Amino acid sequence: MIRLVLVDDQELVRTGLRTLAEHDGDIEVVAEADNGIAGISAVRQHKPDVVLMDIRMPQMDGIAATRAIVADRSLANVRVVVLTTFDEDENVLAAIRAGSAGYLLKDIAPAELRRAVRTVASGDALLSPAITRKVLGTLAGRPTIRTRPALLDALTDREREVLTRIGKGESNDEIGASLHISPATARTYVSRLLSKLCARDRSQLVILSYESGLISPGGISPTAAPSAQ
Repeated sequence: MIRLVLVDDQELVRTGLRTLAEHDGDIEVVAEADNGIAGISAVRQHKPDVVLMDIRMPQMDGIAATRAIVADRSLANVRVVVLTTFDEDENVLAAIRAGSAGYLLKDIAPAELRRAVRTVASGDALLSPAITRKVLGTLAGRPTIRTRPALLDALTDREREVLTRIGKGESNDEIGASLHISPATARTYVSRLLSKLCARDRSQLVILSYESGLISPGGISPTAAPSAQ
């Protein structure tokens, strides 16, 4: 059973999310909160697998609450997914940099919401394709940020290929199919990349793939040299 905490300042939204999340019987909402401070308290008390966190709330917003949860070592196994009606570029970037494992809009289909919770609970990060494009498009528009090609020096050609695929928003299954390796092998490469690049999770790898200049909106950057291995 996946244990879930809902943090949103609107009771009607929380009620709807609870109904949608618990529909299939494998997800249980163990607590709700209507602001970031109460959300942190609920997470510390219940230690859920996943938190669905709104951004704009009174007393403490979802970005600050996410940052506090991620910084708490006793909550190392808790994964936060930011769920909001707002998809401004700065909110997307702030949520990821705060340590969220994913970012979803509230108009997501019910089945997709449950799939997202399961994905994050299994240890994978989640960014919808639309959100991934928005994040990367924003980063691509900031040339002063993309000045870290030295980050790639420690990577093998195959690891660069995998990082490129991560940057494009591909799952482990998709990476495996693209590179003709198993999903398990793809996951191993992702773990290596997290270690080598000192990244907290897959979402940060997405950002790093752009900040390092590895990929760009038009495709693979000249700094990426795919191998045939």
